[in-house]
Amino acid sequence: MRPAGSGPLLEMVDVHKSYNTGLPSEAEVLHGISLRVDHGEFMALIGPSGSGKSTLLNIVGLLERMTSGNYRLQGEEVQGLDDGALTLRRRVTLGFVFQFHHLLPAFTALENVTLPALMTEGRVSPQQLERARTLLAAVGLADAMNKRPSELSGGMQQRVAIARALVQEPPLVLADEPTGNLDTASSDEVFALLRRMHEELGTTFVIVTHDPRMAARCDRMVELIDGRIARDVPVVAEAADLAGG
Repeated sequence: MRPAGSGPLLEMVDVHKSYNTGLPSEAEVLHGISLRVDHGEFMALIGPSGSGKSTLLNIVGLLERMTSGNYRLQGEEVQGLDDGALTLRRRVTLGFVFQFHHLLPAFTALENVTLPALMTEGRVSPQQLERARTLLAAVGLADAMNKRPSELSGGMQQRVAIARALVQEPPLVLADEPTGNLDTASSDEVFALLRRMHEELGTTFVIVTHDPRMAARCDRMVELIDGRIARDVPVVAEAADLAGG
């Protein structure tokens, strides 16, 4: 469900991505992707292995450059930005949650959550520290702020990663298989947390998932097959089609 009148947060037009460009081994992975994501959406990106989901997410997240096409993030063309500008844009605009939480083992939960602020500004302000504490409490870890990752369960570690992704208040969070390394109960808890953060903060989420249960609980589903968008549907309509079929 797209928020009415909110306009695009990101817009891609005819995006292609090739590897080994100009070599005999050149391989095109994305074949003309056109995609718009509005502010406040909660979207699932699905598709079989090798369909180009991770490549597309990496381009959206400014981790890889496209080969050709146009990509506007918050109204700004990003293809002409140099590496330094892309890094800064990534830090202030995007939050990331991965299948593996990538927490620093020597740091406490609170220290891990404040890392984005430390990396961006070289220090953690009292306000940022308080926001990190507030987020950890919001994800149910008020009593675990001073624990290290080894003292936390997998689901708890992923909650820390979610708090870390949100601490800089990014307009867009990209989640790549955020529950793929968790058991069913922990997966349900983490997904419910993502939905609650979306509703409370208005953050836009794009979630790559192989889990049909998770995709069915998003508001919009975009399916990639062989580097092309095969479907782009509201989940309510998709669920009705499945029920009718």
